[in-house]
Amino acid sequence: MGWLYLLLAGLTEIGWPIGLKIAQSGSTRIIGIVIAVFFMFVSGALLWLAQKEIPMGTAYAVWTGIGASGTFLVGVWFYGDPTSLLRYSGVMLIILGVIVLKFAH
Repeated sequence: MGWLYLLLAGLTEIGWPIGLKIAQSGSTRIIGIVIAVFFMFVSGALLWLAQKEIPMGTAYAVWTGIGASGTFLVGVWFYGDPTSLLRYSGVMLIILGVIVLKFAH
């Protein structure tokens, strides 16, 4: 169950930077802040649950890796963030690191 909590924590970690991006527009500032705070809370709570079964360092690295990779992809797909082969390679290294942490004993 810990790995499921951790996967969900990582995915919800993507929500709060999106909320902050939404908050940059004057007309949606409050909505964006509410979205960001909500996802911060949910992501933190799920990480807390995951750390009951998964070592803290592993859980934190996987959590931030999923959040960073997912946020990168959302930025590229929906917000026109810049891309290059080197940027995609960096994200792939993060994802590979998360996979290694999952299967390392």
